[in-house]
Amino acid sequence: MHTHYAWFLGIDGGYEAHQICLMDATGLIVMERQVAHDAAAVQTAITALLERTGAAPAQIAVAIETPRGALVATLLERGFAVFALNPKQLDRFRDRHTVAGAKDDRRDALVLADSRRTDPRAFRRVQLDDAVVMQLRELAHAEDDLKRDLGRLTNRLRDQIYRIAPAVLPLCPAADEPWFWTLLEQAATPAAQRALTRTDVLTLLKRHHIRRLTAADVLAATQAPAFYLAPGVAEATREAVELLMPQIRVVAAQLKRCEARQEDLLTVLRERPASEAEPGEHRDVEILESLPGVGRMVTVTMLVDATQPLATRDYDSVRAHVGVAPITKASGKRRVVSMRYACHPRLREAAYHWGRVSLQHDAASAAYYRRLRARGHTHGRALRSVVDRLLRILVVMLRHRTLYDPIRFVIPVAVPA
Repeated sequence: MHTHYAWFLGIDGGYEAHQICLMDATGLIVMERQVAHDAAAVQTAITALLERTGAAPAQIAVAIETPRGALVATLLERGFAVFALNPKQLDRFRDRHTVAGAKDDRRDALVLADSRRTDPRAFRRVQLDDAVVMQLRELAHAEDDLKRDLGRLTNRLRDQIYRIAPAVLPLCPAADEPWFWTLLEQAATPAAQRALTRTDVLTLLKRHHIRRLTAADVLAATQAPAFYLAPGVAEATREAVELLMPQIRVVAAQLKRCEARQEDLLTVLRERPASEAEPGEHRDVEILESLPGVGRMVTVTMLVDATQPLATRDYDSVRAHVGVAPITKASGKRRVVSMRYACHPRLREAAYHWGRVSLQHDAASAAYYRRLRARGHTHGRALRSVVDRLLRILVVMLRHRTLYDPIRFVIPVAVPA
């Protein structure tokens, strides 16, 4: 059921200024103006809107592309009904007003207001998230940034080692492990590596709890014959490594801190008293974590990137956001079912790891996966189906406020005759 609004405000957000378009229920444009991205200017514009319409904020439907930010928070705080639209859908609505492909800020603001007036079902209501969830979202995005930064730095480190001592790279091909960083801090050049003793290596491996390699393995790599190096190459590479290592250590420490902080906030959600929580908020975390294959990364990603679908217990929306719902294209006798690409990339990645780990810890998921593979499904498609099944179970659990019970999904064992 949709609420009927008397006024519709389209906002094309910008970095320095926002373009707004106000129209009434008949589609008549009554105001167009540009508003600077400034708190005072926004408040002035809101006052002008209320005076022009004579309506309460709740009677004005605001349409916007980006569902978060200072402007959106201000509008929600003032009581406006804010709705978001996918940019691809906005592009389709824009074709209604021009077939020539014209695009500008004024036109986009108009299209947003008019499409919210004529096609309310295409929009989703924007609500302020819980404060803890908002903190988790920023930390999750910061974790992604830190992982990318660490990857860039370790790639540069690997390139430097490849120049002078490629024989040690098989010990840590990606050059992304702390024990390997310590080894390079102690001995970055072939000459320094050849000077390492068995005691040095044993101490290093023991300090970092490395069991997959022995001292003999490390010494065999460090004592291997080296390439001839032009004068100055080893010294230049050593200095480059010495410049990279502090950066790598700092980013790695920040990444650990970010992960630990996420764990702290998840604990807050788990232990929050019911009187302080949003309806079912902390219980949602417990329910999600009870599923097989769900760890910190999957829990945080689902909470921060599928907030609204989980809150509304909307299974179809959740599976579409995650990317496990297939796309069907049918015309006449032709019917093609393909993988969905229009989804949230972070949710897709989390779903992949969720499905992969669930196969290792849940007999029902593993049996379902084997049946799908036997029917000819690829590994990726089978994993998506496994996650789709788990999402269906999750939504039912959320609706009934129950935890996952593996006993209900025990695979019967055939008894030999």
